[in-house]
Amino acid sequence: MANRPLDILNNALDTPVIVRLKGAREFRGELKGYDIHMNLVLDNAEELREGEIVSKFSSVVIRGDNVVYVSP
Repeated sequence: MANRPLDILNNALDTPVIVRLKGAREFRGELKGYDIHMNLVLDNAEELREGEIVSKFSSVVIRGDNVVYVSP
């Protein structure tokens, strides 16, 4: 049986993920939580542009309607 998208997010909890957003923004951090709208919470997050770290955050909340993909 195929995994549903939220099942995959559940398996990725407490592990590092890369989140691509609209506008070509990317965040890398430890997935701490999510909801059915794919709003995400990342701890120890870094904002990336062209593979380079631009900013660091202890925690970041990403609104689900901006998410293009989440890569575990």
